[in-house]
Amino acid sequence: MTLKESLIKNNSVKLGLSANTWQEAVKLAVNPLIESGAVEERYYDAILRITEEFGPYYLLMPGMAMPHARPEDGVKEDAFSLITLQEPVTFSDGKPASVLIALAATSSEIHASVAIPQIIALLELENSIDRMIAAKSEEEIYSMIDETKDSPYLQGFAN
Repeated sequence: MTLKESLIKNNSVKLGLSANTWQEAVKLAVNPLIESGAVEERYYDAILRITEEFGPYYLLMPGMAMPHARPEDGVKEDAFSLITLQEPVTFSDGKPASVLIALAATSSEIHASVAIPQIIALLELENSIDRMIAAKSEEEIYSMIDETKDSPYLQGFAN
């Protein structure tokens, strides 16, 4: 599973959306994966339940969240979605995010060895969050992903 291939296959880049709460933002991020059949509806419910129990464990850096749950919570295939918000939402720990990359992984191994390196490579780009928020088209996001091709995080697989 590559980030770019998944975003294209699942038609899951959505830019300039509006959400009033973090729950709405997570729903907007997970919806394309539900619509494509990559996850079941209950995947969203699991993310909410786990967030309420453990807090927003998926806030990876200022301005960015990677909501996800366990494979057994309704994941049917490995997939990503990426959304940007016009205005940030504030999570339960008080931290805001305007970029959400939802992850559905069929195993913990996929999560750790395939998904996370691709996300880190994208976030390592200069001004990555600001660039994603400013993006006006899916192609701009795909171009950013293409820039990560030489990242040391991606040794051993194509992006």
